[in-house]
Amino acid sequence: MTATVSPQALSAELEAPLLAVEAALNQLGDALARRDAAGIEQHAAELHQHLARAVQSFGEAARSGGVPAALRNRLVRAGGLLAAQRETLARGNASLDRALDVLIPSEPTGLYGAGGKAERRSLGGGSYTA
Repeated sequence: MTATVSPQALSAELEAPLLAVEAALNQLGDALARRDAAGIEQHAAELHQHLARAVQSFGEAARSGGVPAALRNRLVRAGGLLAAQRETLARGNASLDRALDVLIPSEPTGLYGAGGKAERRSLGGGSYTA
């Protein structure tokens, strides 16, 4: 059974979860800028909960008559901001991984070892020498 909801009531009902998502995104962005690992973890978890509620609320609203354009646009902007923050975090992780690989190599590099001899890896076949 689907109840008819007025556009004003629907907007008010969707406003709260959307505001929570926007606030959590801002808090996560601030924590990322501060490089606060504990804050990032906390705000990411909160954002996940708020996003789940918002998606559920917007999904129900869409099934029962539609979402006001202004709220839909705000949700799209929030999704864009989330994607940008995810990309920033991925770039930071990749940069950290590269720095760690330089500082702590996991395999011989093919360069000279500590004793002056060249370190070579055998890949199962013969070795090529130029």
